[in-house]
Amino acid sequence: MTDKTSASPPLEVVVITGMAGSGKSVALHALEDVGYYCVDNFPPELLQALVALEHWQHGNRVAIAMDARSAKGLYLVPEQLDRLRAAGAQVRLIYMDAQRDTLMRRFSETRRRHPLTNEKLQEGPRALVQMIEEERALLADLREQAHVIDTSNMRGSQLQAHIKDWIQAPQSSLTLLFQSFGFKHGIPIDSDYMFDVRMLPNPYYEPELRPHTGLEAPVANFLAQQPKVLQMQNDIIQFLDHWLPELVKNHRSYATVSVGCTGGQHRSVYLVNALAQHFQGRWTTLQRHRELSAKKG
Repeated sequence: MTDKTSASPPLEVVVITGMAGSGKSVALHALEDVGYYCVDNFPPELLQALVALEHWQHGNRVAIAMDARSAKGLYLVPEQLDRLRAAGAQVRLIYMDAQRDTLMRRFSETRRRHPLTNEKLQEGPRALVQMIEEERALLADLREQAHVIDTSNMRGSQLQAHIKDWIQAPQSSLTLLFQSFGFKHGIPIDSDYMFDVRMLPNPYYEPELRPHTGLEAPVANFLAQQPKVLQMQNDIIQFLDHWLPELVKNHRSYATVSVGCTGGQHRSVYLVNALAQHFQGRWTTLQRHRELSAKKG
């Protein structure tokens, strides 16, 4: 791969993979909106050739989506991405995921066939479950190296906003996503670390605090005065202070830290905000408040 000029900005390459029905097309459209030249369903074997060609013809930002239909060549992707990095490109790998029930519902609503559908498997829920599990197995290695996004509880507009925030964040040795969630709405499957804070004092039971969120001063002030909340905050910080550097040594570029309370409105939101502020001086940090975003969306 050769730069067009010595003064050219670094080539930015985003590869999107993951489960069929998880929102890869939506993510690709989001990247197109911010200036990436996008290619869908491209064979992994031709990745480097495509990047070189598109760099020359369309500029320094290329996004490529690939899925289990290219199963025979997926094992080549990590090595090809390493080669692009060695040549000076800034490379990001995104893995789109969703819970099995969500994927099944989406296929039912859109009446689309799963990409792994073949004549040996009859149509129906059992066949779809088999294909989803086969797809997970095929993509498991790529998932381990990627920034994972769980779209189970995301609308299209939320996913687009998340992609744009993530892609525009400055690159560092580690990008941390801190996300709050409510256990009653399901566990996020994109978590690298998950902390349950439901045992902490709950502002929901304070009538004057219930309408507010953990981002607002009344709730934040209340929680900041609770010894157990401060202890939990310090315990999580100590844990991450110890183990995140080990993650970096293991060549991980992304990590998602999820904090959950009952409804995802108060305690988890407050702690995610506090954690992101603590670590933003060391690594690139992002915040996502799943249930608050769902309200806005």
